[in-house]
Amino acid sequence: MKNVRALVMLLIAAVAGLGAVALASRWMLDRSSSPTAKVAVASVDINLGQRLNPEFIKMVDWPSGSLPPGAFVDVQKLDGRVLKTSVLRGEPILDGKLTPLGTRGGLSAVIAEGHRAITVRVNDVIGVAGFALPGNYVDIIVSTQQDKGNKGNTDDSISKIVLEKILVLAVAQEVGRDETKPKVVNAVTLEVTPEQAEKLDLARSVGTLSLVLRNQVDTVVAPTIGVTKATLLGEKAAPEVAPVKPIRTHYVARRPAAPRDCIGVLSGVLSSEECF
Repeated sequence: MKNVRALVMLLIAAVAGLGAVALASRWMLDRSSSPTAKVAVASVDINLGQRLNPEFIKMVDWPSGSLPPGAFVDVQKLDGRVLKTSVLRGEPILDGKLTPLGTRGGLSAVIAEGHRAITVRVNDVIGVAGFALPGNYVDIIVSTQQDKGNKGNTDDSISKIVLEKILVLAVAQEVGRDETKPKVVNAVTLEVTPEQAEKLDLARSVGTLSLVLRNQVDTVVAPTIGVTKATLLGEKAAPEVAPVKPIRTHYVARRPAAPRDCIGVLSGVLSSEECF
């Protein structure tokens, strides 16, 4: 009885194994028989702003039913085009990652429409220890002096965030976006609007700039009033003393007495004068 039961279990296991093999074979045949198309992918890591040439591209087989939108099946159409985003090796080159036809290579090709690029000088502290890399977003703080006529404060120092969520286009002369390798540089190029460019240019001329690295997906704007030495140390402002008003003294001139009629009175040897 035990031998029969063991034989039944072996038979079931054999049937299940044969079924799995048959299904796997059928899946492999279906996959191999599905139509494919040649798609252009990057043969090396390509940075933004670079002009494409045949050395950067290779054609690979891609299932026709899952072609990514904007993919290129003709490598000749990519010759001379410029990337506006970085592309990793093996990644399909899509039309949405390319600048318009006729665009020349370089940093100017990746600046968004209506924006400008401005470069600010930084050091290892201002540049967030080299972690402010291309593709990151930063806030900009200026440390400066307030106007002297601001409520008569003796200490006019203030630190204030003047610009938020500013895109870093390049560090030094590099636009590569390898976020695993911090690099300390002496200049950072930022993408700003014309109004932001004016603010930034004034800020760096009146005070010291600092970059604050922020999360790339954080879009919350946090308006601040700035920090002074008094608010930093928790000091209370001295109460304002109202100016003392001078006391005005009014002098009243004494009027001369009106003339009266007087007569002399003799009483014996005494004399007096009576007025009425």
